[in-house]
Amino acid sequence: GGDLGHLLENVVCLELLRRGYQVMVGKMGDAEIDFIALQSGQPTYFQVALSVRDESTLKRELTPLLQVSDHYPKYLLTLDPDPLILHDGIRQVYALDWLLE
Repeated sequence: GGDLGHLLENVVCLELLRRGYQVMVGKMGDAEIDFIALQSGQPTYFQVALSVRDESTLKRELTPLLQVSDHYPKYLLTLDPDPLILHDGIRQVYALDWLLE
């Protein structure tokens, strides 16, 4: 599954660039945020995961985003075909829906 996860990250990164964002990898303490996407100096934060159906995976993916104390948009993109789920303001979105926006 590692390769597929990597592929999904690459697709998301390319799409962010296509949408005109400047993309950086973020670090919050020990935790890593997959992408910080900047547009006009305003950040949007993205975590990318194949699936977060597993509670421990969900926690691991959300933790770095929850450590960001600003109020800019935060997304968790997954291949779980679920409707939008909110976790303390973090939007969990089906990656294919996001890509087709």
